[in-house]
Amino acid sequence: MDAGLFARMISDKSIIDLKKLGYKYPQADMKEFVALLVSGFYKTLPLKDFHGGNLVYLESVAQVHLSAAKLLLTPQNSGQLFGRKAMEEEILSTFSIEQIDTSRDSVRKILSGYAPTTESENRIYGMKKGLEFISDPQHKITGESIYHLYELTIGAFLPEEDRLLPGNRYRHDSVYIVGDKLEHTGLPWQMLPMYMENLVDFINQESPMNDLLKAALIHFYIAYLHPWFDGNGRMARLLHLWYLVQQQYSSALFVPLSEYVEKSRRAYCHAYILAENNAQISGIMDVTPFLVYFTENVYHMLAATLPASSSTTDVFRKATEQGKVTEKEQALWQFVLAAYGDGPFSTKQLEKDFGHAAYATIRTFVLKFTELGLLRSEKYGNRTKYRIVI
Repeated sequence: MDAGLFARMISDKSIIDLKKLGYKYPQADMKEFVALLVSGFYKTLPLKDFHGGNLVYLESVAQVHLSAAKLLLTPQNSGQLFGRKAMEEEILSTFSIEQIDTSRDSVRKILSGYAPTTESENRIYGMKKGLEFISDPQHKITGESIYHLYELTIGAFLPEEDRLLPGNRYRHDSVYIVGDKLEHTGLPWQMLPMYMENLVDFINQESPMNDLLKAALIHFYIAYLHPWFDGNGRMARLLHLWYLVQQQYSSALFVPLSEYVEKSRRAYCHAYILAENNAQISGIMDVTPFLVYFTENVYHMLAATLPASSSTTDVFRKATEQGKVTEKEQALWQFVLAAYGDGPFSTKQLEKDFGHAAYATIRTFVLKFTELGLLRSEKYGNRTKYRIVI
């Protein structure tokens, strides 16, 4: 193939959609182009497709800005492992993606420590326990711990027909994903133990692949294999976060990744479909469409979403060193960072959510921190709310 033609094809915006690319170039060129990608441009991954071939991706096309990694690696000034606001949004968004009905009030109730009283609240409670489990860096990713996470988060709340058989970590029958038509068939269930063991090995091995892309690949692969009858999407997103925690991207627990997925749900689903459609054309499972989706729609959208800039943190530190902030106010500040992020809150809401401070203490806190320049007040009709100064 002419070098100029190859350069035009690999830099074409349709590179992740072989069907569209095929409209622009003759089929003979397409076959030669794919052959060249296989011979020297695809990065081979140690994960298998359903026919035993290796998954691949185009490293030159799927690239993450360093700013995204830096953002997720930056420690948060919070005493909590998982940001309260991020957990709230993560639960709401991951359920919304799966079209599971719930409400923000119910999520806040469960996150505040109340016992679940409905089926919906049971599912919220399970997701809360799952997020707490993966936020503990002592919980390593193994076949057994993935099974434990599944049962803790999803399995215990399923109807009998969707539960795993005793002694089974994965489903014991076929599963099909159906929209307007059959969109995907999960891996034959007999092969799941071997494929999942291979995935766990890949997760725990050193890899030249960028960490954020590897997390997205793990996400893709869980949904691709579909190891369970129900909850595969939620588990894929949990494993994505869990891997980032294991790699010490601590601020991943303060950014609700699923919120970004939910906002771009159509593109999220289309990325899976593109990978499958491309494989039908090329015979190779190229995961580049999903990796590109995640970089463009999630990772590169994270800027300025984490609470408290370095200057804000410096102001708080200096005020603390000067004895202007009490221990209770330090606890309230850390709670506000984790619970509300850059979102607004009222004194009444903070009193209710924090749970162990008198209203007078809350009122003194917000007025003092507004005077220090750490909070700013905003009028909502006759009501006043507060927000962290970014």
